[in-house]
Amino acid sequence: MDIDQFLNQHENKSLLRLLTCGSVDDGKSTLIGRLLYDSKLIFDDQLSALHADSERVGNAGDGEIDYALLLDGLKAEREQGITIDVAYRYFATPKRKFIIADTPGHEQYTRNMATGASTADLALILIDARYGVITQTKRHTFLVSLLGLKHIVVVINKMDLKDYDETVFDAIRADFEAFSKELDLPNVTFIPISALKGDNVVGKSDNIPWYEGEPLLPILEEVDVASGINLDDFRFPVQLVSRPDLNFRGFAGTVASGTVRPGDRIKALPSLKESTIKRIVTADGDLEEAFAPQSIMLELNDEIDISNGEMIVHAENVPHISTHLEASVVWMAETPLEAGKTYVIRHTSRTTKAKITELKFSVDINTLQKHPAEELQLNEIGRIALTTHLPLFLDPYVKNRETGSFILIDPIANTTVGAGMIECHLGEDKPDGESIDRREFLWEQGRVTPGNRAQRNRHKGKWVLFIGDETLTHRLAKDLEYKLFDKRLHSYYLGLSSLTEGLEADIGDSFWDREEHIRRIGELGRILTDAGLIFISSLERVDDYDLTRLKVLNSPNELLVIAIGESAVKKQHINLQLDVGGAMEDWVKAIEAELDRHTGLPEYTI
Repeated sequence: MDIDQFLNQHENKSLLRLLTCGSVDDGKSTLIGRLLYDSKLIFDDQLSALHADSERVGNAGDGEIDYALLLDGLKAEREQGITIDVAYRYFATPKRKFIIADTPGHEQYTRNMATGASTADLALILIDARYGVITQTKRHTFLVSLLGLKHIVVVINKMDLKDYDETVFDAIRADFEAFSKELDLPNVTFIPISALKGDNVVGKSDNIPWYEGEPLLPILEEVDVASGINLDDFRFPVQLVSRPDLNFRGFAGTVASGTVRPGDRIKALPSLKESTIKRIVTADGDLEEAFAPQSIMLELNDEIDISNGEMIVHAENVPHISTHLEASVVWMAETPLEAGKTYVIRHTSRTTKAKITELKFSVDINTLQKHPAEELQLNEIGRIALTTHLPLFLDPYVKNRETGSFILIDPIANTTVGAGMIECHLGEDKPDGESIDRREFLWEQGRVTPGNRAQRNRHKGKWVLFIGDETLTHRLAKDLEYKLFDKRLHSYYLGLSSLTEGLEADIGDSFWDREEHIRRIGELGRILTDAGLIFISSLERVDDYDLTRLKVLNSPNELLVIAIGESAVKKQHINLQLDVGGAMEDWVKAIEAELDRHTGLPEYTI
């Protein structure tokens, strides 16, 4: 092979961006160091320095090389034996080029971990075989899910300290799968390794004969990165308008997603003017096709006024154009985020002002519970609604990472204070600051009032929501419906499967779909209770924020919450607590008594 052929082959290798994450001392830096060492990708001078540093400040033990020192370069990192900042390493094998981001495990450096994950294609989540799935494992798994990584490798490290026991591996795998099922993680692979000893890092280990999968390096070399690229929705944020002479006007930028060819019909945003692609220009000559993430210049067949910060898209596939949106945000500043504050937002190539109109909730990422919040502190994650001065051209983050993400910048200090993932747009016609508790102004009432219905039905519309054990709540809800119906009261039970296979057939059951699930059942509850029914339903998983939101959505009608057994929600959200093991008939009588107290019509009882 001549030198030109070799260089061409190297240049055309695919690139994999990956990050390591997990708790402190799970062996992230050691794993990467071992990967570089066993792949023979360390120069002689680096190797000599590594041996010297291992003797002087290493933590691997007598005579052992401390591979973590290849990445933990800061003085504070070497003193404490931890990773503080994100460390990047670049290397290549005969099959692929790699960029590794070694991210911190400490909770106080969550923002650093989010920074490393923002550009990654794959996440290595390390778990110490001695401790299994711990709080920080859950924290980083949540962040990986939030940031939309398509490929996840769960590396169960330090198997040598557990005698390479297969039952330890199986138990940790089961615990991780149980926790992560809500997060809907795609393409998860589990590998048992010992980073210090090199087991299953580059080659198969004789110490782990029961593991039938591939070692780590072959998996990294073979994972299909292209499957995570959006090639359907063409999005081209304009970064520069080039006019070198009177005969040429080109629009330069990076293809954020999708593909484009000469002759394609396009629209310019926000003007919505149409044209067709004349040429795709690069420094190496014109292209017949361009795709993400290529940097190109487009020449059009028509003179259209397009400026820096605007976008070119296919005419038949236009993103949402909105000044109002909702997003999940990772807060990265010492000064907390508060509703009402104005920041600078950077979205693709557009920069404008953004006002935080509402902080909906913060997320306890250790328990996946949502909580109402007044502010977001450093490293916290929450959901916000914001309004921008100029319209943004956006897609949901789950569909398109490039047009679904943004950063918030402090306008005075000019520092990045938050990273956002767009959940949905709220529409151009939504009033500034509108939230769920202003719906009464928009509710259109018929000629029949709730009072008319209550007089005829002998009761007001109510919503009875059961939470707790799935089997018990379903049975009790059905018994209550029949008992009330037998008394000639207007009751209706809606099973959860009827909802998920009908009204919610288009959404999943992950943590990220939960908000829309709550909104839909809340809207349905309001309609049925407004019609005068005693609406009966159940939810197995619910937190304080969900119940607060359901009560507001159902307002002014009342939501009665019946909990079976102990619940994680606060007592003030529960109207009636029933102990597991009680008699079903006694439960129904207790619920009837509770409904009596909330009828609102003294002359009628139920």
